Amino acid sequence: MRPRPGEVLHFSEDPTITEFRPHVAATAQQTEAYVWAVDHARAPDYWFPRQCPRAMAWTAQGTSASDRERILGPGGGQRVHAIEYGWVERFLSGRLFAYRFSADAFRPFGEPVPHAFVASEPVEPLGSPEPVGDLLQLHRGAGIQLRVLDNLWEFWDAVITSTLRFSGIRLRNATARPVRN
Repeated sequence: MRPRPGEVLHFSEDPTITEFRPHVAATAQQTEAYVWAVDHARAPDYWFPRQCPRAMAWTAQGTSASDRERILGPGGGQRVHAIEYGWVERFLSGRLFAYRFSADAFRPFGEPVPHAFVASEPVEPLGSPEPVGDLLQLHRGAGIQLRVLDNLWEFWDAVITSTLRFSGIRLRNATARPVRN
């Protein structure tokens, strides 16, 4: 489930939204109110139940061969997503919907490389929300490894100190970091 050219997507578990109004999320790091959406490259970041913590990494220009091998593994493709065992059932049974918008109403957000698109005015979807379908099959079809771990933190710490690009979403919902003795 990716946007078509000239579109951006917003993913939601709520299929009843008819207008998206800018708001400041409780966890926002900025004070401006926005409607959030993503492009083709970042859509896979949202192929999860909303509250599911996930750690993601992918290759980019400048990714070292050793980091690629260490994080992605042999034959590991270009991208890996990791979740915890405690979220597998919700991941497999979750119902997710995609809302399509004209990209014209949005501007890139994030530095130095945009990671999202935002609108400062209310926007209406181009049509009815589309069921995203089987999240596991979406990952498989996109060639994205999906790892299931007891705890995300060791993986996350390896990813953020690597030369891969990365994103962590809803990490506050992850199992607590293991206590080191």
